[in-house]
Amino acid sequence: MIDLNNVTKSFGSIKAVNDISLTLRKGEIIGIVGPDCAGKSTLLRMSAGILRPDSGNLYFDGRLYDDSIYYVKEHIGYMPQRFGLYEDLTVLENIIFFGKIFGMRQKEIQKMLPVLWRFSNLKPFKDRLAGKLSGGMKQKLGLACSLVHQPLVLLLDEPTNGVDPVSRREFWRILYDLCVEGVTIMVSTAYLDEAERCNRVALMYKGSFFTVNTPARVKAMIGKPLIEVQSRNPVETEKLLQQHPEYTNAVRSGNAVRVFVDNVHRAKKEISMLCSKHRIGTISIREVIPSLEDTFVEAIAKAQ
Repeated sequence: MIDLNNVTKSFGSIKAVNDISLTLRKGEIIGIVGPDCAGKSTLLRMSAGILRPDSGNLYFDGRLYDDSIYYVKEHIGYMPQRFGLYEDLTVLENIIFFGKIFGMRQKEIQKMLPVLWRFSNLKPFKDRLAGKLSGGMKQKLGLACSLVHQPLVLLLDEPTNGVDPVSRREFWRILYDLCVEGVTIMVSTAYLDEAERCNRVALMYKGSFFTVNTPARVKAMIGKPLIEVQSRNPVETEKLLQQHPEYTNAVRSGNAVRVFVDNVHRAKKEISMLCSKHRIGTISIREVIPSLEDTFVEAIAKAQ
């Protein structure tokens, strides 16, 4: 649905997006994951046709953006980090307003309302002011406004940031339902557990992609086994391992410390001896399956 070919965008001396190529397939969810200032928002704004790249080309359904920008915007739904809801309008009035922005007639908007109510569960609150909604309900209203014109592609910039876990789960259920209906979704997220729900994940850092692949293959990209050390004092264990040249990327996770190693058997023995020497009691040292967060942190550490 969208093809980005060697796209670059700079702001002064800062290269926000650096020679990125990406293809969005129909009916998939692709997650853009990266730290602050990685270039995620700039990438989405260019994909929405809001920003023009300095170099490279973007295509929507085979049409060059520069030649068909009105067609592109007509078929894309874009939800920025701070969606522009009008808080002094009701839920229904916001939806109608955004529908009319896209040139929809009143009858067309009324036809879409049952669909929007069904996935958002906002019908009981249709007469409530948007400013009186909870954070999760505001996000669902923002999504409803982005979907009122039935876009083929949906671009979401950290849509669940600051939303409670229950609302986040409901929001993703809605996204899955949209994919079944053939909508293509690009979503940037700071939540690594959400990225694991995507069909593909793009790890982004300093304007470039590390990799674009399925969550399972991304987690296997480091090519090393992961060791989890549970000890009586995880804080001291983390400090101790980070002082060792082979375990400098050790990271504390709850009551355990995780680190990628070259050899599991040797690492277990060496870490056990280190902890014993410094009088840190170990509970267990075992190999575990890496999460997407483990992989991302290790990839960032290697890039720095």
